[in-house]
Amino acid sequence: MAFPSQHSKMNVRAIIFVVVIILFFCALIGRLFVLQVIKFDYYQSIVIDQLTRETNTTPNRGKIYDTNMNLLATNTTVYRVFISPYDIAGGKEAFADIDDDAIEAVMAMKAEEMPQNEYAILIANKCAELLGVDYDTVMEKAQKVRRRDETIKKNVDPETAAELMKFVQDNGLTNMLNFSAELKRYYCYNELASHVLGFTNSDGNGVYGVEATYNDYLKGVSGKYITARDALGHDMPFKYESYVGAENGTNLVITIDLRIQYELENQLKAAYESAAAGNRVCGLVMDPNTGAILAMAVYPNYDCNNPYTLAEEFMIELESCEYAPESDEYAQLKSSLIYQMWNNKCVSETYEPGSTFKIITASVALEEDAVKVDDTFYCSGHYRGEGYSQAIACHKLAGHGRVTFARGLQQSCNPTLMQTAERIGLETFYKYFEAFGYTSRTGIDLPAEVFGIYHQQSAMHATELAVYSFGQTFKITPLQQLTAICSVANGGYIVTPHVMKEMIDDDGNVISSYELDNKRQILSEETCTTLTQILAEGVATDGGAKNAYVKGYSVAAKTGTSQKQDKYDENGERPYRIGSCVAFAPAEDPQIAVLIMVDEPTSGVSYGGTVAAPFVAKFLAAALPYLGIEPQYTESELANMEINIGNLVGMDIEDAGLYLTNRKLTFQKKGNGNVVTAQIPEAGSRLSVDNGVVYLYTEGELPSDTVTVPDLMGKNANACNRLIVNSKLNIRIDGSLNYSEGDTAQVISQSPAAGTQVSPGTVITVEFRHMDGTD
Repeated sequence: MAFPSQHSKMNVRAIIFVVVIILFFCALIGRLFVLQVIKFDYYQSIVIDQLTRETNTTPNRGKIYDTNMNLLATNTTVYRVFISPYDIAGGKEAFADIDDDAIEAVMAMKAEEMPQNEYAILIANKCAELLGVDYDTVMEKAQKVRRRDETIKKNVDPETAAELMKFVQDNGLTNMLNFSAELKRYYCYNELASHVLGFTNSDGNGVYGVEATYNDYLKGVSGKYITARDALGHDMPFKYESYVGAENGTNLVITIDLRIQYELENQLKAAYESAAAGNRVCGLVMDPNTGAILAMAVYPNYDCNNPYTLAEEFMIELESCEYAPESDEYAQLKSSLIYQMWNNKCVSETYEPGSTFKIITASVALEEDAVKVDDTFYCSGHYRGEGYSQAIACHKLAGHGRVTFARGLQQSCNPTLMQTAERIGLETFYKYFEAFGYTSRTGIDLPAEVFGIYHQQSAMHATELAVYSFGQTFKITPLQQLTAICSVANGGYIVTPHVMKEMIDDDGNVISSYELDNKRQILSEETCTTLTQILAEGVATDGGAKNAYVKGYSVAAKTGTSQKQDKYDENGERPYRIGSCVAFAPAEDPQIAVLIMVDEPTSGVSYGGTVAAPFVAKFLAAALPYLGIEPQYTESELANMEINIGNLVGMDIEDAGLYLTNRKLTFQKKGNGNVVTAQIPEAGSRLSVDNGVVYLYTEGELPSDTVTVPDLMGKNANACNRLIVNSKLNIRIDGSLNYSEGDTAQVISQSPAAGTQVSPGTVITVEFRHMDGTD
């Protein structure tokens, strides 16, 4: 038997050793390949993270302008105040000889147990004093000694930050108490257009309104500043630093017109207070030819700069609740009220449009040649057509009698519209219902637009068609309704409502503009002209919308009142109502359309003709001249024009008399002098040309004799004028200026109040309103 030699054994061992060495080096090379090639980026990032500190730089959020380049939203500098617990504790030197377990023990201590660092105490006291933060909270943050950044407070104003910076300098607290300049959104007009603009949250992102819709364009792109330190914590050379600049956000120009927005909000506030609305009021104004939203508002509104602060009206509701302020129920109610306050009623809530929808029914009937303007209908106060489940009442229970189609629409006669809908037919009616956009959203560039609530065609029968004809038993948004009405105003075209006009850079260069949709025509121009004339005639005479009359302008309008079938008053007997009015003007060439809706009026009168139409009129009276639309007065309007009285004091009595007679005003001379020494009414007053009297005094100061202001409340025009003249006073008319139409206009306010002692000739301002509306 042969045995292997010692030499052979040595060769085997050598081979094994070489193989092991080769395998070891292969593994080492493989590992190095993984580290330096495959995972190079990963480990490089770890090293960079250890050696570098990256600080984000905030871009300027884009500004928001109105259509005339008035600044609505911009940015202001605020400061984030933060501490470096690591530096407060002494920095690297303080921890050189302390192990990790000792550091963890310190961090686990409560504020009162930890070693009393004099710098931490100094900083905590000053922050509590100037920033209103809790002392113990600052001390607890100061014990997190591994950290270099613990926020104490955000959004600190520059004045307070400057005081803290001086404190840092005076006490040698550099790197311990630090400041970071940041941008905070600032809204130039606080509450104005709050439901259009929205606001930004603590992270700078848009919440609600255009701030949310266009957030990705407005917010810009953050930059960063990278600094490097060596293993000992010392700054490395400049070549190891880098800076990536932030890209500012795009500026947004919206279609809102500041002046029109301001006037709309004034009228909404007045309507809210007049009607004691229980569920807010809203309004919107649109260019009927383009769909541009000129104004949109809800009242009560909120302050965009303090969006989490409840408006006074909501705060009253919160404070009157039965919950304890510290309870969960109280917190939940407050949160609910805040969300309700933010909600844009124009696009995010639905309502039954009531008789304002009769414009749509009438337009379909005229377009389909289902009726003629002079076709006659009979109204007995109710109507029950074939297939109706029950008789349906008219708002005028005594009935309108026999009326033409035009007259029936002006008087808002329900039976006239029900019979008209029967002529149209269900299939055709529903086709137009869809075409007007009631079964879809409008597509406005605002968040949270909701769909309407309506029957499918298959679920509609004779009764549903009848009540749909006058705007009941279905719900839509106010925006849907005004968009549909605009199609009548512009000659039959459906437009897309929008608030974005264009985007611009910081130099004013236009980046992009809103592109108008190809408008879809659903009505002929002839139909729209005929219908507009009917509506305008009703406003100018004794129609249901006569409170929307504006002197010098032809206004096409329709009022409406609807019942809330799902909400009743406190007694559970009477449903709450919604009063609204839609209008566009001038009727011959509409340039502006407006809707005002009053939800749950509780002041005693709930009809749209009373709670909404007067405020539409006041709005248009201010908006139309602002838009450069000149008034065109009728002969009767010219006869009742008001004249502004100039300053006649110091003038020769003959010259003063000539001045007044040239303006078709009468005057009475008091005294035997030749020079006017005093006048009533005073300079700047306005008088009606048909009965205005100016008293000119020529002997010293005004006499002491006075007259008593009569009680004019509830009086009609004739009675009011008679009392004023007999009392040797002047009258100035406000409100419904077509007060002479019929005898339904009554005085709802007067100034000075009844019983006041005034000089003869004093101007008494009265406001008339037609109070006969039941629609």
